Amino acid sequence: MEINTKTYQTPNGPVEGVQTKWAGFNILLVTGSKGFLACPAIDIDACEGYGVAAAIVESTPDNPIGTLERFADRKVTKANAKAKALGIEEGMNVTEAFALIA
Repeated sequence: MEINTKTYQTPNGPVEGVQTKWAGFNILLVTGSKGFLACPAIDIDACEGYGVAAAIVESTPDNPIGTLERFADRKVTKANAKAKALGIEEGMNVTEAFALIA
């Protein structure tokens, strides 16, 4: 297992990316003080029950996010109600959503 991190700067402050990598599988998420964006391996509806703003970033087995460098080039595909309250919407560029969770 390997763990990588990356800091993204936004107009509202930094957000932190974390990648946990196993052979053939990754979990990626970017966190800010108001919530997080994640790969589809995370259940954002369950996070809603804990009062956490969370959104899913596009990724499929045929076109996985793969790296933290590629994370910023994706779009949001699903957002829970808490994330939507921050202004995060499906189809939004991930870099725009970074600023909303910072």
